[in-house]
Amino acid sequence: MQGTWHGIGKRKWHAARNDSHAANPNPQPNQTMNPTIEKETQLNGVNVTRLNQTIGAVKQDPSIAAFKFRTRNRWHDGGYNVATIDTFHGTCQEMTHKNAFTLPADEPPVLLGEDKGPNPVEYVLAGLSGCMTTTLAYHAAGRGHKIEAIRSEFEGDIDLRGLLDIDPDVRSGYREIRVKFKVKGDIDEATIRELVRKSPVFDTLANPVRIVVDVEKL
Repeated sequence: MQGTWHGIGKRKWHAARNDSHAANPNPQPNQTMNPTIEKETQLNGVNVTRLNQTIGAVKQDPSIAAFKFRTRNRWHDGGYNVATIDTFHGTCQEMTHKNAFTLPADEPPVLLGEDKGPNPVEYVLAGLSGCMTTTLAYHAAGRGHKIEAIRSEFEGDIDLRGLLDIDPDVRSGYREIRVKFKVKGDIDEATIRELVRKSPVFDTLANPVRIVVDVEKL
């Protein structure tokens, strides 16, 4: 089964409405087909009503909280390769994005590439920036904090001696990532620091995550 994302809470409401109709397809005139519809509240561009419905639905049925996100990648030549993202698994079903996303990756000429796209470690910074920003906007909305603007800068340090096998004591990845947020709105700095750390990508990078690699020779 495939679907599109409209919020878990809304999805479960529609399911309940359909079940009610199936049980009583011919209601009497004094019966109503529709429950009282709560006026939806928007804050920071986030539908807070559906956010709260989603939280309630997950508390009621934790199994719908399990998501799997995916990407496929095809190498072209040199440092140039393209990732494709189109499907994911959530709310106990397969789901499809409205449009497939293609993400080209390459290296700059100084790293022997042709600069056809950001390099993978730049995508890491972009993913972290997007996730921390979204997390801040969502959690702030849930707590009633109005945000007018969010800007951020990300910078990380990599020593090529690790990647090039020159020094076994140097790691291949980032040694440190520095993040700077500038936020305008009804929210204090301590709350901003708290909320951005709830980001799933922040958690993925800040804490060890098991990576399982499978290889097939063609």
